Amino acid sequence: MKKEKDVGMMGKEFVIGLDIGTTSVKAVMFDLNGNVVEEAEELITSLYPKEDWVEQNPYEIETKTIVALKDVITKAKLQEANLLGIGFSSAMHSLICVDEKNEAISDMLIWSDGRSSEQAENLDVNIGKKVYQKTGTPIHPMSPFLKLLWMKENDYEPYHQASYFMSLKEFLLQKWFGQRVVDYSIASASGLMNVDMLSWDKDVLDLVGVKESQLSRIVPPTEVLTGLNESLATELGISPQLPFIIGAADGQLANLGSGAITPGEVAVSVGTSGAIRQFTKGAPINNRQETFTYAFTKDTSIIGGATNNGGIALQWLKDLFAFEGSHDAFLSGVEDVEVGSEGILFLPYVNGERAPLWNQKAKGNFFGLSIGHRKEHLTRAVLEGVTLNLYKIGKSLEEVAGKPVKISVNGGLSKSDVWVQIMADVFGQEIHLSDTHHNAGWGAAWTALVAIGKVDSFEAIKQNLPVGKVIQPNQSNHEKYRSIYEKYEKLVTSIVPNFN
Repeated sequence: MKKEKDVGMMGKEFVIGLDIGTTSVKAVMFDLNGNVVEEAEELITSLYPKEDWVEQNPYEIETKTIVALKDVITKAKLQEANLLGIGFSSAMHSLICVDEKNEAISDMLIWSDGRSSEQAENLDVNIGKKVYQKTGTPIHPMSPFLKLLWMKENDYEPYHQASYFMSLKEFLLQKWFGQRVVDYSIASASGLMNVDMLSWDKDVLDLVGVKESQLSRIVPPTEVLTGLNESLATELGISPQLPFIIGAADGQLANLGSGAITPGEVAVSVGTSGAIRQFTKGAPINNRQETFTYAFTKDTSIIGGATNNGGIALQWLKDLFAFEGSHDAFLSGVEDVEVGSEGILFLPYVNGERAPLWNQKAKGNFFGLSIGHRKEHLTRAVLEGVTLNLYKIGKSLEEVAGKPVKISVNGGLSKSDVWVQIMADVFGQEIHLSDTHHNAGWGAAWTALVAIGKVDSFEAIKQNLPVGKVIQPNQSNHEKYRSIYEKYEKLVTSIVPNFN
């Protein structure tokens, strides 16, 4: 999806994908073929008031969301009739305490907030298993379920004062449209929704002391909202009746935006963190609690696992060596190191871990170091460790959904040729590279087009994706990695008990 230059606006139709992530807000305008017409990005500030606490100010995010939207609309110089609608994508697992006037009385706890680690560790195993089986959300501090449990057990004042509990998207929609609604996927990722019934689970709510009336109405991703606050509509230069479509979580929409929409098609996103995901019919649950199952529509879910440790592990090593050059320069020479990094195995848990361990206390490890190893060996070991961890998550997906027939990859780390080749060799399959970093935005925009009846189905997006680059695996290297993975898995199994 390369940016379309010198677009003639007359007679053309466009749609905006609004992608509110952890690090930034992106507003991207697409034509109906998925070409990027205009884009804007605003960075989000994270706050660290105490050890393991990670918060953001929801009002700052609202302001920056408006700035990004206004910037895109202004730059495009559209006639009002040319803009068909705006679709929402947002990060999962956020939580805001809100008063009766729908004003935030707490900062927003984001997915990486780890204050509820003790609650995750001490939760009765049988209770945790039942919650997971009902909701599809792993027992981990990322989950609003555990954040609420922490609030309850620690007499967190905003929790007691709150009339409502909302994610960021719900907070914005309430302020902009006066409606308390939440899409299936954001509700599902809260750990409070029964993934089979698509409704709030009373038993789970009782555990955290929350009433259903304090939560939003659950709706499908195609829910259309109109009646935008008039002053905001005037500021943005759009009609108050322009359709806004609630959309879904960024993970689901990144899969959709890369065309990985049918069973067997796996999407891997690796930026600072990473994830491997696949759509499936119904809501199957992994009995070993290694993956999540989050609803998308009433008939489909996305299963997968998110890792805390993608590019952040490489950045950590780069900082450790005090290397001030570019990432490309840092990776120079890695391609000359043999498969397996001459005996080094790296467990990439330098930032704690979600899938497949769901253990925020996990730590990173280099195993097999010798006096002959150099920077290039450690660097390749980090790239291999990140990939082997994704492969391990992928094996858990296979237990529920079968072996992948196609693997698509996007994200910042996919710009590294050497890492993408390692990925192909470890998985032993072709890797299909996306040529855009706006997969979630395009997924949100496409959902908007489905909602307003401009396109026939989610699956039809496959005809509106550019032909990407395909990386072939080296089968000889794959055989070596199969043996290396066996050692990696044994090492993980033996060392994980020491993290608690």
